[in-house]
Amino acid sequence: MKKLILFSGVLLIAFGGFAKKGMKPLFNGKDLEGWNTFIGPKEKGGTPIGLNVDPMKIFTVTELEGAKVLRISGEINASIASKKEYRNYHIRMVFKWGDKMTTQFNSGLLYHSYGEFGAGLGVWMSSHEFQLCTKKMGDSYCMGKSYFEIPVVKSSDGKTYTYSPTGEKTTFGQGQTAANGTKAVDFENPKGEWNVIDLYCFGRTSVHVVNNGVTMVNYNSGKIEDGKVLPLTGGKIQIQSEGGELYVKSLEIEPIKAIPAELLK
Repeated sequence: MKKLILFSGVLLIAFGGFAKKGMKPLFNGKDLEGWNTFIGPKEKGGTPIGLNVDPMKIFTVTELEGAKVLRISGEINASIASKKEYRNYHIRMVFKWGDKMTTQFNSGLLYHSYGEFGAGLGVWMSSHEFQLCTKKMGDSYCMGKSYFEIPVVKSSDGKTYTYSPTGEKTTFGQGQTAANGTKAVDFENPKGEWNVIDLYCFGRTSVHVVNNGVTMVNYNSGKIEDGKVLPLTGGKIQIQSEGGELYVKSLEIEPIKAIPAELLK
């Protein structure tokens, strides 16, 4: 499968709304203006370092291959989150793994994020996760109190739920059938190469695309409150620090009026 042509834009760090159609990179090239950081504890069970305090420099702007990029060290679990909320959009992110690994080459693009930091695994806001972890890239995970439904095929041992357009629509989230939906096909590029992911969100549906291949379609996006599922159609964007060094070359966004029909086949 042909790889997507990498856009020449730089990292989107400060979203400024949708004044015009088309992909919009808004990185100022100097700092993390427009985003908050939340750094988790250095050790299991410890106290989080907290909001907009980053003594370990988990999130920094650096130069790589002649361009300004966002470096995420991955040393401890942490979040960088947009201050603004977004709905009905297409996001494109270009990234690759660095050389340093603390636990594993793991991260995620968290979307429709809402509420307080720490609701998800003690660090992240409740959200939907576009999984970036190597070997799992394109999976879906319900972070915190998020909810969605995915057509899946259940493994014979009942431990894995694999996405299939013709599968049985199954509930995911806290207290549901499972928390994680697994991709059926691996489109991840080898370590050291850039990956291009596209996320399409419209209404209560989202589609995960890795290097031009659809890996997941989520339906009936929601949040669980008092045992009920309420609609969730937008929110903040987070990127995780979670075990591996990550370089984000570009992160762009544009408004959409529908999800392209070919992605839902």
